[in-house]
Formats: sequence, C-alpha cells, structure tokens
Amino acid sequence: MMLLLQRLCFSIGVCLLLSPVLYSQTVPFIKGTLVDSLTAEPLAFAALRLESKTKSNVVKGEVADEKGSFQFVGLKDDKYVIRVEYVGYKTKYVEVSYDNARQRLDLGAIVLSPVSQDLETVTVTGLKPNVVTTLEKQVFRAEQFEVAKGGTATDVLKNIPSVMVNAEGEITVRGSKGFLILINGKPTQVDIATILAQIPANTIEKIEMITAPSAKYDADGKAGIINIVTKKGTNDGFSLTSNVQYGLPRIREYANATEPQRYGADASINYRKGKWDAAFSVNYLKNDIAGRREGEVSTTLNNVLTQFPSDGERSFNRQNYGLRASATYTISPSDEISAGLYWGKRDQYRTADIYYNNTKTNVLTQRLVGRAEYFNANLVLKSGAFKVYNLDYTHKFKNASTITFSGLYEDATVDGYTKNRNLNPKNFRDTLQYTLNTGNNPLKALRLKADYEKQIGIGKLSVGYQFRRQQQDGVFAYWEKSGNNTPLMLNPAFSAQVAVRNQIHGWYTQYAGRYRKIEFSSGLRYENALREFVDSRSSTPNVLKLSNLFPSANVLYDLGKELKIKVAYSRRVQRSTNNELNPYPEREHSETLEQGDPNIRPEFIGIYEAGVTKDFKKGAFYWNVYRQQITDIVNRVNSVYNDTILNRIYTNAGKARLMGSEFGLTLAPVKKLKLFLGGNLYQLKINGALFDNTVAVNSRGWVYSINSNLTYQITPSLSTQFTVLYLSARNTAQGEDSRFYQPNFSLKKALWKNRVSVSMLWQNAALGAMKVNEQRITTRGSNFYTTTNYVQERNIFLLNLSYNFNKTDRKAKLPSSEFGEREF
Repeated sequence: MMLLLQRLCFSIGVCLLLSPVLYSQTVPFIKGTLVDSLTAEPLAFAALRLESKTKSNVVKGEVADEKGSFQFVGLKDDKYVIRVEYVGYKTKYVEVSYDNARQRLDLGAIVLSPVSQDLETVTVTGLKPNVVTTLEKQVFRAEQFEVAKGGTATDVLKNIPSVMVNAEGEITVRGSKGFLILINGKPTQVDIATILAQIPANTIEKIEMITAPSAKYDADGKAGIINIVTKKGTNDGFSLTSNVQYGLPRIREYANATEPQRYGADASINYRKGKWDAAFSVNYLKNDIAGRREGEVSTTLNNVLTQFPSDGERSFNRQNYGLRASATYTISPSDEISAGLYWGKRDQYRTADIYYNNTKTNVLTQRLVGRAEYFNANLVLKSGAFKVYNLDYTHKFKNASTITFSGLYEDATVDGYTKNRNLNPKNFRDTLQYTLNTGNNPLKALRLKADYEKQIGIGKLSVGYQFRRQQQDGVFAYWEKSGNNTPLMLNPAFSAQVAVRNQIHGWYTQYAGRYRKIEFSSGLRYENALREFVDSRSSTPNVLKLSNLFPSANVLYDLGKELKIKVAYSRRVQRSTNNELNPYPEREHSETLEQGDPNIRPEFIGIYEAGVTKDFKKGAFYWNVYRQQITDIVNRVNSVYNDTILNRIYTNAGKARLMGSEFGLTLAPVKKLKLFLGGNLYQLKINGALFDNTVAVNSRGWVYSINSNLTYQITPSLSTQFTVLYLSARNTAQGEDSRFYQPNFSLKKALWKNRVSVSMLWQNAALGAMKVNEQRITTRGSNFYTTTNYVQERNIFLLNLSYNFNKTDRKAKLPSSEFGEREF
C-alpha cells in the first residue's frame, strides 16, 4: 500500500512539474488580496465563499493564505458574489461578472473594515477557529491556549495534537523525538528543549505543523517541521506588549533542599514608519520545578544478584535570559534588506540527592553476601551562551520574480559539569567516592542561502542553494577520588579532546501552484554532507560522507462544500547531535554512565500521509493517517558496566515502522462555549540488533495521546479554560514508559479596554489522589532490570499580568540560535 502511494505521489509530482508547459497562461481564475482598511496589512486565513447570483448557491469555498491572497479557478460563465468573513471585521460582499470562462480576473486589494473604526474601544467576543488547514500544514493560533500564558514555547506546543512532553521534558511529535524547529521560517539545528525554553509564549502568534515538508525546507527532522511564528506590530508608529509572571508558593513538600522559585517578565517593542520596520524583545524566566525520584535497579554478574533501590530528591533550578532585535529597511520598491541579532543565556541545575540501600545475593545459594548504604549527592549543570547574527537581502525583478540572499553566523559556548558524590548516610562527611565530569564546547557555525522564485503558468517555480558549516571543539575531563583525604585524579580512559565538523551543500527545485480544484507542490532536494569526528586519543578521524536525494510531493483536492482531501510524500533525515557521537562516558549519576558512538549512522525516513479536512457552520475537523519507514533508528539503550552501574549508550537499533492517525476537532455547540479535541494514535515497531548483534530487538506497541481544551466566555471580559494533556503507556527498544497526563485550568480577566489582562493559571492540577505529572520508565535486559518513577511537582499556581499598547499580530523576524543550543 505504501509503495503504491509513493509511486502515485511521484507520478503526480512529475505531471505537476510539467503543468506550466501544458497549461501556460490559459488557466482562468478570479484572484485578489484581503487587507485591513486602516493599516493596509494583509488579513491572513480569512474565509471566502463564492456564490452564484443566478442559482443562489455556494459554488466554492476558499481560505486566504498567510499573505491574504486567494484564488478561485475552474469557473463557468456566471454572475458571482464573493462573501468574505473575518472575525472582528464587517462581512464584505464583492459582485463579479464572469462572462468568459477563459478570463483571468485580478480584483486587486479588497478592503475589509473593522466592526468599529475606533480600534481602542472595540471588544471582539466571537470565538475564532482554532485550526486552519492548508496544503502543507495545520496552523494553530497560540492565543487560544490560555494555560500557556507567561510560559515558554514548550507550554504552547504541549497543546498541539501529536505533540507530547513527558516527565523528563522530552518532546515528541507523532512519537518521534526528531523534528526540525523553524523560527519565522528560518531553519535551526538547535537543541529543541533549549530553543523552545528561550521563546516566551506571549510573543508567539501561531504554530505551523508541517508533517510532510516539501523540498524547499531542510531535509532534517524525521517527524517533520514545527514553524513558530512570533508577533509584530501592524500599525504605523510604536507598539508595546509586556508580561509579568509570578508563581505562588508550592502547595506540597517534596523534601527538597531549596524552595522552587517561579517568576519572569518579557517585553516586545515594535516600530514601523516609512521605510523602517524594527522589533526588539527581551525576556527573563526563572522556572524551578520540585520533585522526587523513586527507583529500583538490579544486575546479575558472576552469579551475584545486586539490588539497589533508591529514593530522594530530583529537582530543577532553571533560568533563561534572551535579547532579540531585528530591523528591515525598504531601499526601494524592488529592494529590501534586513538584519537581526540574538543573544541568549540559559542555566539549568539538576539536583538528584538519592539514598541507596544495596544488597548482594548469591543466586546459587540464595545467601546474602554483601550490603551497603550510602547517600548519592548529584548535581548537573548545563550552561549555554549564544550569539547569533543574520543578514538578508531581497530583490524583486520587473517580471515579478524574486531572489533572496541570506547569511547567518553563530558563536556559542555550551559547557557544564556533573558532580557525583557517594557519602556516608550517617554524617554526610565521609566521601566514599567522588567523580567530577567537566565539559567545554565552544562552537562556530555559518549558514549561507540563495533562493529564486518565479511565477510560471499556474504556479511558482523555486530553486535554491544552501551551505551549512558547523565546527565544535570539546574538552571533556573525568576526575575521581576515593576517601576524604585523597586528591582528585584524572581518569584518562574517560577524558579526551574531541572535534566535530559538519558541512552540508544543498540544492533544491520545486514547483507549487493550483489548477482547477487541485493545489500541489512537487520538488527534489539534493544534499552532499560530510561529518568528521576527531579525538585526541585516536590518530585516524572518523569520517562519514553522504550524498542523498530527498523527493517530496503534496496534493490537495477540493471536493466542494468545504471538504478537501490530500496525499503527501516526503523523504527526511535525522542527523546525530555531537552528544550522541562522543564515545567518552559521563557519570550522569551514581548508577549510570552515558556515552555516544562516533560510528552512529543518520536515520533516513520516508513519510507517507493522507488526510481530509471539513469546515462546517459551528466548527472544523481534520483527520490524517500517516506512516514513517525508518532505517538505522537511533535508540539510547542500557547494558551492564559493573554490578552497580549501567552503561547508557546511543546506538543504531535496526529498522522501525511507525503507523498512525491524528485528528483535530473544533466545535462551538452553543454561544460562548468552544471545544477543541485533538488526538493521535500510532504503533511503533522496531526490529534489529544491538551491540554487534548480541542483543535482539523486537518491540511493538500501540500508543495514543489526547490534547484537548474547553473554553467558556463567562462575560465579554472574563473567560475560563480547562485543558487535558494525556500520553498513554508506550514501548521502547528495551522496555516501556508508563502513562503521563497533565490537567490545567486558567481564568482570565480583561481590563482597561482590553489593554490589560490578568490571568490565574493552575498547572498540573491534581484533583484528589490523581497521579498527575508522574511517569515510570522501565528498561530490562538479560542481566539487568531498572524502573524509575519520576514524581514532578503538582498544583502549581501562577499569576500573569499582560499589557498591550497597540495590537500586535504579525510575525517579527527575530533570529534564534542556529546550531549551539542543539548541543545544550
């Protein structure tokens, strides 16, 4: 079935690439652009209906794109009325006499007027649609997720169907950790958790889920792409948005050494006048989390069973700083130049102070042969400082084609340490064992791009080239000692200097457009990649050269009556981080060493997708089915290092197949009430072998997740929202993860003509004895078993105060870390 779908998409793509020649300039249409009457800004995603005047029926329905543009094709001779509806604006009716079926009619700018011309006094109480579906993506408005107020981009993404964040902060899309993050359309290779923590939720306009990306995008990301679009002022002059958040004292004690602190602030300033368009934003967030860890580990070596149950604190002390700025100058109607910078700093301390009670038993005689108790004080610091600069230039030719040159440079430092002390539990002064891991990772990276676009026939032809280079030099030292009065000694077996160089040349061509009831895009990307790993203890570099093609095809067909179907295919690659390549172990905590493998091969993925969307009077619905065929899937797996330490290694684990289905439903059954229900169901099957075929892997299981929220507009200025995020139990290469869920509440009050809003947020709401924000992770092998229950803080209460001076609802092209944060 999948092979048939791939061949179908390829055949359609070939036909579509030839369509400019076949149809040239003969395809008839009615097109135009929707703009605001006061600001002349485009109105994205407005709903349009084309109605026949003579027959009094709806002929077609369309949704304007993000630039406010729309187009009706394949029309008969008739007199039409175009009905335009947009929340907060008066309904617009445009009469069109279409007396030639081969006519190409451009209506130009169609002006929509706000419900009230006094924008400062208008209060819009209508409920906007949650999701807009286009050819390549689903678009989610960030403002609908009130529970994310004052948080970060991670808090917004938690609410998107198919996106889940577990107890460890691990983010997955359709069950995969590998996906690419874009910030306002700019690709980034950053660590996902880090970049999302650097983006305030209040500055996000919308989230675009691109699950089967076309060839114009980087080929990275096996689960597709998430594009985060930030806000920008629309009116000429000055606009400001600011937010302040404060966390109330915690409700439950977790026997942690320090109290968690939660507070933050962010502000965005925008200025537009004449040829200038500038944006500036700063943010600070202190977001600690309390919690505990309950574990049980056993190993069997030389007929001795070692069991070491554990219990103790596991908390996070986190803070983020960020500064972004950008400016765009319109040199002439044909030339535009923009520049930006991003400076960011992130520090995260993870405390894991755990009590251990070890016993050793002879499995042959069942006699106890040893016992030891100790207190493990473990502190991990991950720190990153990032500086990013970008420069873009765009030129429009007289034939309406455009060319864009872009450059981005990053200078970053990612470092930290792990302090691991085993102490006498009776006095905490006797050091039984002490290890100290330190790592310093300076990084320099460069990205250069050139893109050309031209309208040809019924669509747009795009071609481009991209060069990426990343150089990271790391110094890793492993120090250890036994006893109070012994010095720290360097362990050369676990210490080294490493250097990783990644270089990628990429070329692509793509044709996208519309013919009659069909929207399409088809393209091909070629990438030539080099990865070189060198360490101070090896005389021969580890070199991996790759040369690959990445085809893509997307087709959407309009069946009429607001019903559309689509099919898509995309080939992707998931490259390893430098952390996954480093073969020298790090002592994560008392029972674990973690290391990578410089021989890891990238994962290659074929994505197949089909879907349907339906808009109706009181809501909208979309449903997608998908399949990922993965080769050389990378897993983090365990083996026994010694009787009390497991070795956690990144390695290729064979082939995998992921099949699933996702849906999203927006429904407003009665006035003031809106329901959004999203879900994802998939099966992951892994077949392969680990450690030179010594361990077989055969894992299969069904997983489902639910992302839903219920919003009620109590009064025009008072609203409440309830959200439930649920992830079922799921299989892994060597075990399973338990279910995980988070209920959240919010109450929002608008004041001072909607310029000020006050919100109360109740996160991880535990109603009674519910095991909210808690997850058990289990792995097993022939000679080991480990299970750990992570109990994170519940019932967190936050206050958020927001102020808006002039409305902001357009994207600001603020840069983000391109490479360095990926290694955080």
